[in-house]
Amino acid sequence: MAKQPTLAKAKKKKEEEPTFKWEGTDKRGVRVKGELRGANQNLIKGELRRQGILPLSVKKKAQPVFTFGDSIAPKDIMMFTRQLCTMLTAGIAVVQALDMVGSSNRKPKVKELILDIKAEVESGTAFSKALSKHHLYFNDLYCSLVHAGEEAGVLEVLLDKIATYLEKSEALKAKVKKALTYPAIVLLFAFVVTAILLIFVIPTFEDLFKGFGAELPALTRMVIDLSKVFQKYWYLILGAPVAGIVGFLEARKRSRTFYQWLDRMVLKMPLIGDLVATSANARFARTLSTLFSGGVPLVDAMLSVAGATGNYVYEKAVLEMREAVSIGQQLNFAMRQSSLFPDMVVQMVAIGEEAGSLGDMLSRVADFYEAEVDQKVDQLTTMIEPLLMAFLAGVVGTLVIAMYLPIFKLASAV
Repeated sequence: MAKQPTLAKAKKKKEEEPTFKWEGTDKRGVRVKGELRGANQNLIKGELRRQGILPLSVKKKAQPVFTFGDSIAPKDIMMFTRQLCTMLTAGIAVVQALDMVGSSNRKPKVKELILDIKAEVESGTAFSKALSKHHLYFNDLYCSLVHAGEEAGVLEVLLDKIATYLEKSEALKAKVKKALTYPAIVLLFAFVVTAILLIFVIPTFEDLFKGFGAELPALTRMVIDLSKVFQKYWYLILGAPVAGIVGFLEARKRSRTFYQWLDRMVLKMPLIGDLVATSANARFARTLSTLFSGGVPLVDAMLSVAGATGNYVYEKAVLEMREAVSIGQQLNFAMRQSSLFPDMVVQMVAIGEEAGSLGDMLSRVADFYEAEVDQKVDQLTTMIEPLLMAFLAGVVGTLVIAMYLPIFKLASAV
């Protein structure tokens, strides 16, 4: 019993050791090269000699300064799941399928992750257990479904459900991000254009106006004064939005109180609140449908569903519903008490519970609300686009008019 922690510590220590790139010649005199982990160069050379290789060069592998595009994204896990499902359906064994999927992956970190899981399974660890050791990439929902698939002997079926769930979930996230990101980009562009005009263009007109010898219009004086402020404190004005965004993201990540307050406020915002609520309903239905259809007990499934809703208010409500269901209350009654779910959702769940087809009903609810999210994103974009364009035109137009007013005034006087 005491050996397992020791082995785990030794493995962790091995993974933390630096990687060395080596070149050498084997017993036949053929030049070979590769990579090995070790504490230092001498240990690497000793290991190579034990393998019958004469080391010619051993250098510590340089760590890349920038690793953009190399991190493991949800899309990578989605692709891995779909590829593995396809291979298992074709009758390929799990270890062989993991080896094929991992070896063919072009992203080093994804490849390393998959081959690590393969090594765990090869050593006798259950696939779901091997996945749970990488909780950063495979959450409770994923591991629960894989475990259910292993127990029932239908792993490829459950992997297909997981892959479909991940594909729909990522598509839903992309739609919501699109709706929220577009206005932010336009506003940022408006701010940058305004700053450029105030810092570089307005001073040129100011020099021109000094030779007029006449009093400038109030709007022009106001813009020139604003330009002077921008010229003097441009680093603070341009840095403030960046600092604000970074501070906002850090506060949301580190402060649970701020995160909870923000999620509550988002639901109360016009237009956006409705979109977030619809998205949360879609995620709730899709996640619970996938887990329940996969054979996970309802009470256990709702623990994973709570975190998948993407909003603290819904997460808290689902956990309260879970408590009610665990003492024998029907799910539809618990949902009605929360006052967060539309009547249609509650009625569909009630029908599903009565007919014994809860998973199928939840899947239909998820399809409906995912289509609703798509429609609301299009509506929001259609409504916001002309408003943003009008705002941008108004800001730039005001600056242009302010600069040309003195010229028009002078021309009329002449």
